Amino acid sequence: MMPQGPIAILAGAGQLPIQLLSHLERAGQDVRVLAFRGFAEAELQRRANATVDLLDLKTIMSTLEGWRPQAVSLVGAVRRPGFSALLSAYSLLRNMHEVKEVIARGDDQVLRGAVMLLEEHGHRVVGAHELAPDLVASNMLTGSRRPGADDHNAIAFGLELLASLSDFDIGQGAVVDRRHVLAIEGPEGTDRMIRRVRSLRQSWFGLRRREEGGVLIKAAKRGQDLRVDMPTIGPRTVREAAKAGLAGIAIGAGSTFVLEQEETLRTADRLGLFLIAVDLPWMEKSLG
Repeated sequence: MMPQGPIAILAGAGQLPIQLLSHLERAGQDVRVLAFRGFAEAELQRRANATVDLLDLKTIMSTLEGWRPQAVSLVGAVRRPGFSALLSAYSLLRNMHEVKEVIARGDDQVLRGAVMLLEEHGHRVVGAHELAPDLVASNMLTGSRRPGADDHNAIAFGLELLASLSDFDIGQGAVVDRRHVLAIEGPEGTDRMIRRVRSLRQSWFGLRRREEGGVLIKAAKRGQDLRVDMPTIGPRTVREAAKAGLAGIAIGAGSTFVLEQEETLRTADRLGLFLIAVDLPWMEKSLG
């Protein structure tokens, strides 16, 4: 039997928190939204029950204590604050030595530290994929276009690349043309990575080269906690990929959110890109 109380969404940037909220409301679920100031979209802030600074951990914890939620979900992107700011905030609630160790290990460890902090205060942390599985790409997801032989080679190579980079806490995406790496996602996020590829395909005089092809591969890291920072794409991702001259997009099945799924597939078809979901061997192991 599910515990009583609302679902609490701690909301960062992007459309995913909005879509999750709408999904839960349509299902008749009692929801509370705690929006992070400076990150959450304006629409979500208008619908939020409270707004808080990202590092105001005392207010976050006291708000959750008042709501007594059955589960808490961290949803949406946030920019990692500086080391000293994180240290000052976390040290209010945890041992400073432990905090230093967590922060020094990278973004994934910071997110896991946030989950640990919530759990230490008695909250059950769940992923958005558990609350709204319909938003997650199944391995049946595909547009009308199909990848060619070069694209399949790029996808296989890109998945090998992302698996090998998992231990280094780097981003969840890469752009690959056959076995040539055009870009690896860093802290700037997927859209800006794709724009880097687009800029590489400009001549010195600003004219577009006839250099096209390549695949965006977007997948969860090996060993990633899917309760936080799951890969996400949407119509905008497809439009950016088209502007960069890419042939298509491959995403991890069962571990990638697809915002506005029907519109995303229509956009890919209209712009001539393939969009497929592929199984990730390391995710099958971690989930099994």
